[in-house]
Amino acid sequence: MTERNTSKLSLYQYDFCPYCLIVRRAIKRLGIDIEIRDTLKHPEYRQELIESGGKSQVPCLRIEKNGSVLWMYESTEIIDYLNRHFGQN
Repeated sequence: MTERNTSKLSLYQYDFCPYCLIVRRAIKRLGIDIEIRDTLKHPEYRQELIESGGKSQVPCLRIEKNGSVLWMYESTEIIDYLNRHFGQN
């Protein structure tokens, strides 16, 4: 069974990052709505990414689940996660 609730997800990225583009295309293909946080246009998002996630690398998917936060950095892992949780069975 797939989930549809994306309210606990945020994608840290910036427009011209090729790996971010791949993840955004997957989000669009899946038809899901995830908060996009541009780390170049909004330095506070970059700072949050560094302070809480541990590094400034994008793309990064922030996942809140059961009171904890997971920071997922690799585009292939992010896409696999999105496909598993939001893809069609």
